[in-house]
Amino acid sequence: QVQLVESGGGLVQAGGSLSLACVASGEILSITTMGWYRQAPGNEREQVAMLTVNDYAIYGDSVKGRFTISRGNDKNTVLLEMKNLKPEDTAVYYCKANLNTPLVPRLLQDYWGQGTQVTVSS
Repeated sequence: QVQLVESGGGLVQAGGSLSLACVASGEILSITTMGWYRQAPGNEREQVAMLTVNDYAIYGDSVKGRFTISRGNDKNTVLLEMKNLKPEDTAVYYCKANLNTPLVPRLLQDYWGQGTQVTVSS
């Protein structure tokens, strides 16, 4: 069974920084993309930053220049460094990985974490 576990959310003042981490564990054959989405109350879930298998980073327009996604020491770990946070960054941040498993190697599926709250006060 595959699990994605996020950590690192919390409360920070505007202009501050936070770091998030996501670890994917379980029977994983390979991961194509892994990264972060967020959802604020009343809003749709939006892509924040994604990392491809070649470590190419893709960012949402609202976070470019402020957020940095990177691979952890373990290839199944991604980190999100968030700087110059704004109140509008307040949301639940979800980790997502697109991967396949040894049981069904031809099937790529999206797996999601439970989410971690990030709150930015003004």
